[in-house]
Amino acid sequence: QVQLVESGGGLVQFGGSLRLSCAASGTIFSILAMGWYRQAPGKQRELVATITSGVSTNYADSVKGRFTISRDNAENTVYLQMNSLKPEDTAVYYCNVHGLDYRKVVYDYWGQGTQVTVSS
Repeated sequence: QVQLVESGGGLVQFGGSLRLSCAASGTIFSILAMGWYRQAPGKQRELVATITSGVSTNYADSVKGRFTISRDNAENTVYLQMNSLKPEDTAVYYCNVHGLDYRKVVYDYWGQGTQVTVSS
């Protein structure tokens, strides 16, 4: 079982910055990628950014140039630096860990979510 603990959300003004962290613990097998997703009220969950174990990154078009994802493989921790925040970034942000277990079966674990609110 894998536990994900997120931190760093909060209330920030338009143009401000926040840094989210997500630490994975427990019985962790091969992690293929870690990432962040978000869900705004009345909308579907959407990808924000992902990073592979080889540190290849992928971003949603709406956050490119403003958000930066990084990870510490030794600590199984993923970060999301969010700059130039806009009200439309307001959402619950979820951490995700995607990998293969000892049977080579794909798994996905999710954090509990952290609220990010950007005021105009």
